[in-house]
Amino acid sequence: MKKSFLICLFVLGLTTQIQAQDDAAFKVETIEFLKLTGAGDAFVKAIDQIGVAVPEANKEAYKQEAMGTIDGLYGKMAELYMAEFTQDEIKELVTFYNTDLGKKLAHKQLDLTQKAMAFGQTWGMEVHAISQKHM
Repeated sequence: MKKSFLICLFVLGLTTQIQAQDDAAFKVETIEFLKLTGAGDAFVKAIDQIGVAVPEANKEAYKQEAMGTIDGLYGKMAELYMAEFTQDEIKELVTFYNTDLGKKLAHKQLDLTQKAMAFGQTWGMEVHAISQKHM
């Protein structure tokens, strides 16, 4: 009985270790996908924009420290995507973003998103004016 219990614990521990390795590989693939989408460029631009008021004498230290936060952000974003996509889907996305079309999308995505947000804000003001008219 004791021997069976120990064998069960060993198998359970081995299964947990294999699952953790699978999750780690999934996370690495998901971070690769995020990097392929151009997210890193967006992060660097955000760091530059946020640090615009940092004095020139402190700019390098600021940028180095701020860049040090990106890995943590990638990790959190990877977990977000891992909750919505399977590992096979992430692999398909990585394959897509390695194509010419995927690279083109990644290159243009940030600019397109910013322009779309401006359209959305204008549209929101238009709809707000309509709602005011009906009050």
